[in-house]
Amino acid sequence: MEASKFTLLFFYVFYLAIFPTVKANIGHFDHVWHRRLQEARKAASQAYKPNPMKVTADFNTHVIRAMQGSNSTRRGLGKSIGPCGATNPIDQCWRCDPNWEKNRKRLADCVIGFGHGTTGGKDGKIYVVNDPSDNDLVNPKPGTLRHAAIQREPLWIIFYRNMNIKLKGELLLTDNKTIDARGANVHISDGAQITLQFVKNIIIHGLHIHGIKKCGGGLVRDSMNHYGLRTMSDGDGISVFGATNVWIDHVSVTNTDDGLIDVISASTAITISNSHFTKQNDVMLFGASDSFSGDKVMQVTLAFNHFGKGLVQRMPRCRWGFFHIVNNDYTHWLMYAIGGSQHPTIISQGNRFIAPENPNAKEVTKRDYAPESVWKSWNWRSEGDIMMNGAFFVQSGKDVEKLPKTDIKAKPAKAVSRLTRFAGPIKCEVNKPC
Repeated sequence: MEASKFTLLFFYVFYLAIFPTVKANIGHFDHVWHRRLQEARKAASQAYKPNPMKVTADFNTHVIRAMQGSNSTRRGLGKSIGPCGATNPIDQCWRCDPNWEKNRKRLADCVIGFGHGTTGGKDGKIYVVNDPSDNDLVNPKPGTLRHAAIQREPLWIIFYRNMNIKLKGELLLTDNKTIDARGANVHISDGAQITLQFVKNIIIHGLHIHGIKKCGGGLVRDSMNHYGLRTMSDGDGISVFGATNVWIDHVSVTNTDDGLIDVISASTAITISNSHFTKQNDVMLFGASDSFSGDKVMQVTLAFNHFGKGLVQRMPRCRWGFFHIVNNDYTHWLMYAIGGSQHPTIISQGNRFIAPENPNAKEVTKRDYAPESVWKSWNWRSEGDIMMNGAFFVQSGKDVEKLPKTDIKAKPAKAVSRLTRFAGPIKCEVNKPC
């Protein structure tokens, strides 16, 4: 086995020396990766919503009904609900159940926004991670997170105890997985990133991610029946690359070598919610290249997140696609909050923007690589946002009310502090509401 590994590694090094151009940290884009790419493009096409404003309206309806009360299955959240303190419709869907530990998979019914329908490992077995080690990237040890992540079948992955996992190489997931850290204090730290590449139907919930480094690559198993050479990883907290139906919820991400969360290469049907971000220059990149028009399919909901201390820019930086940025709390930035290029559609609704003291950094928005004569047609709209300490949002394109018709407006930004109150991982105890 060791000899065959060495032979394969030698071949790949030789291959790279001759063909220096590689794709997405993949050292050898073989027939397996080619098939995954084709499957990912097909999944993205199927998940794409031709009327994205309907998705934004459905999201806003959930929030309004939850906070005002209705006859729907979601209870009103004018105040937090009981001992669980749920303050938004995603949390109310599962947090108030004292038997959450036995009913973990109920979480899969709770995502709203463009990630709606993401079920992760709901249809699979529970896999318990009981070993925080990550010593073998090609033949991972049973009981480790890496071993769980590459299994063929759907899995709901949980953790036996608190643990700190230092990844020795990129953690690559296969389709239909949930990483659920509720009930444990789980840190992914001081090592390599989590990569969702050409996969679909992934939920990541409750992780603390910090200190992620660029890693030099090497042989890494990406499924039970395939492994290959990875080039140097970027050092993102989570890299979403050509992935479809991804929900990232209640994570904290801070201090990584590149971005906190990057969503690129025709990824779509994404919701990022209830998360806390701090201490980073480049926070989020949604679309990596002005030349890759395939990102027109990208549709992302960014909701109920807290953008906190030590952030500089890109919250997010967007290209090409459609982005619903709704009911987030922007309490810190040093340069700007929301930026982009290549005519993305950005619908900002019900956010709170608190500008820094620097008089040259009051503007929420930043357009790149285009004169005003070009970007004035980009649809960047602000509706119901609160601007504080001199913050201002430069709008362009069509008014929200002139976009495809919807009568449902977002919950105003005055509710943001309540909606984002529990951003980041939640401490959950067995037999008690979270």
